[in-house]
Amino acid sequence: MTSYDDWNKVDDEDDEELQDISLYESKRDVILFCIDCSPSMLEMCEDDRYEDVQTCKLMVALEAAMQIQKKKVLVGPNDAVGIMLFNTTKSNENEKDNADIKQGTYVYQSIATIDAPKVMELVNLLDEARSNPEVLEEMFPPMTGRRIALGDVFTSCNWVMRHDAPKTATKRIFLITDEDNPHPGPSGHRLMTSARTTLIDLVQAGVTVEPFFISTDEKPFDPDTFYSSVLLATNLTDLDGAEDDGPASILPESISITRVEELLAQMRFHEVPKRALFSVPFTLAPGFVIGVKGYGLITEQKKGSYRYFADLGDRMEPVTSRTAYVDEDRDAEADKAEILFGMDLGAPSADWDDADGRDASGLSVGGRAVQLGSRVFYTADEVRSFRTLGLEPGIKLLGFKDRSELAFEDNVKHSVFVYPDEMTYSGSKRTFTALLKTMIKKKKVAIVLSLMRRNASPVFCAVLPQAEKVDESGWREPPGFHLIPLPFADDIRAAPQQKGFRASDDLVESARKWIEKLKVKNGSYPPDSYPNPALAYHNAQLEASAFREDFDLEAFEDLTVPKLDMMHKRAGKLIQEWKQALVEDETANIVAAPAAGRKRKADTQEVAIDENEVRRLYDGDQLRKLRVEDLKNFLKSKSEPVSGKKEDLVERVADWLDAHP
Repeated sequence: MTSYDDWNKVDDEDDEELQDISLYESKRDVILFCIDCSPSMLEMCEDDRYEDVQTCKLMVALEAAMQIQKKKVLVGPNDAVGIMLFNTTKSNENEKDNADIKQGTYVYQSIATIDAPKVMELVNLLDEARSNPEVLEEMFPPMTGRRIALGDVFTSCNWVMRHDAPKTATKRIFLITDEDNPHPGPSGHRLMTSARTTLIDLVQAGVTVEPFFISTDEKPFDPDTFYSSVLLATNLTDLDGAEDDGPASILPESISITRVEELLAQMRFHEVPKRALFSVPFTLAPGFVIGVKGYGLITEQKKGSYRYFADLGDRMEPVTSRTAYVDEDRDAEADKAEILFGMDLGAPSADWDDADGRDASGLSVGGRAVQLGSRVFYTADEVRSFRTLGLEPGIKLLGFKDRSELAFEDNVKHSVFVYPDEMTYSGSKRTFTALLKTMIKKKKVAIVLSLMRRNASPVFCAVLPQAEKVDESGWREPPGFHLIPLPFADDIRAAPQQKGFRASDDLVESARKWIEKLKVKNGSYPPDSYPNPALAYHNAQLEASAFREDFDLEAFEDLTVPKLDMMHKRAGKLIQEWKQALVEDETANIVAAPAAGRKRKADTQEVAIDENEVRRLYDGDQLRKLRVEDLKNFLKSKSEPVSGKKEDLVERVADWLDAHP
């Protein structure tokens, strides 16, 4: 089995208990748009968005690529995008340097970091194409009478990725076509096998292919004709249902677009890369281990971070920040290897010498003799070992429970979606699928001990199975496990329970009528339909500035604004009737009188001051520095009287110390 020597390597500088999401957000994303340029993609049709303007599928695909580029300029300035067309006779420049680029493919924009001039080049091309529909066909003449082999398309994609994409980046190919059978005829099976073999090479190089199939009434697209036998199955159900030597019955991870206008919406949704939060072993039993990856289903999308610039008069230079630890005594920067972590044990002594604890770096972890009121020091490795309890990253199965025993209030944090990782342990998918189906059938949840990263703390989690679901709109929820962190006893709080007055049945029925009229469609809130308005407004202004466009405030649409006119039309009369009933109902006008309040005395805990501290002050003739409460507590702990003024208490303490040397 493959070892996990490179599990979640974290820089030594990361001392946070929970890993910040910037670790995987900082990873660059690379997208290569691979767009079919066949004659059917260039057929002109009316554009519903503009009056007296014609468009084609190729133009819509290029516009979708342009919109993704614009978005990445703002939210992913380190990401890279490229555009490659296939089934065109246009040849690449410097063909000697691009020997692996097959004929019939043309790299319009090589993979490079997004910048405004690159986007404007595509914007100008689309503007010209709208005024002159023949521009695209003249610039990218299509192949007629034949098509390039799909295997050659993947070979060209592989070369572009290897040549231009960073090795550590998340690499994806957006394949856009409207041809469901690119290779009809007797050579179709051979070309199909060649395409699948070439695609496997792409996947092994860390590249993911996400297809976008354009299907219209005039030209329907059937994935089972060709592509279901070429593209690799990533769905557990498809994998389990396929024969060992046969293709999967359903093409997974594919987007079938029935309207050309939907292409941009689908790309915007799938543009966000699927990055694994962790990759760890899942121990089912001693010696029985599979590989799994965890994915965050919900991650807050934030505004792009600002950078700092120094104004040098004639130019602006970017500046960076760094953290430095300074020794105040020497007024010099301290070596990071000398930095220790200190914690207070009680209140420091009045004359405690800070240097007494600094020689603790050579001590080992465990019981450590520390002077009372002093500070205990630990090295970074010791602090890390306390956090992880000496465990290695992984998930260990502890047992099973009935699904009904998983309470709603146990879900205190975001769950993580767990999916098998076949690249680390062979057979992980089939074992994972068998466990998933069995738990769904028996209505069980698993309890596991999970350590997701090296710098995290182990937590107990519930593993909730999820079967595959497909809704009416075609949205598909994949099968897998939800890893739900469970609370510890220290995390549980008791909620105060207060009883209120119950509304009458007539009042409840009156409210139910208008609530029924305002129910959300299908009884659920689709979050993918409502972008964050504050974030969208911020990005729209940045986009206008970056591309020297005028920001039109009136054109900005906030989809979260309630449709008050429609609400009033549907339920306005019922709401007015309910408000009138509310005024007339006697129980609704009862106001609970607040309970008579009383001041709570501060909790004073009588703690006797340490005898060694008192003796130290006595030896220095400094007993008067102690407070009256400290003197009384000390005398009370020695069964001495506590009456009198402070001078009497000081004298009484001194007498006791003299009598007990």
